[in-house]
Amino acid sequence: MKTFFAAAALSLIANLASAQATPVGLWKTIDDDGKTEKSLVRISDNGGVFTGVIEKIFDPAKQDAKCDKCSDDRKDKPVVGMTILKGIKQDSDDKGLWGGGEILDPNNGKTYKARLKPIDGGKKLEMRGYVGAPMFGRTQTWVRAE
Repeated sequence: MKTFFAAAALSLIANLASAQATPVGLWKTIDDDGKTEKSLVRISDNGGVFTGVIEKIFDPAKQDAKCDKCSDDRKDKPVVGMTILKGIKQDSDDKGLWGGGEILDPNNGKTYKARLKPIDGGKKLEMRGYVGAPMFGRTQTWVRAE
């Protein structure tokens, strides 16, 4: 009986730990300099497809910014409330990666392929935007806000 409870407790702890090792949650985006906090992005799971929406911009001068350089349906729309991550799915070969979708940079209106990788036990998220192959891109480390 003790073995059963110990196994159940370990299973519960493992499930809680793995729940945090997903991209779902609220993330503080950090600029490429590694220091400047830019925004809060909420990543949601919609039936296995992940999306990310900007909830807040920290720079008061950019609070009312619009995506004037976007070329799709987001053109001239407010950046706060905008979906910048779309079509992200868990990698079938590597369960620690999510990709297959895209990320929008509202500053230049360009979209890039995206790959997400929770690190540090799910406390941080490596967000890699790239063109073509992942080696042709850049990575930002986002910090879990909740």
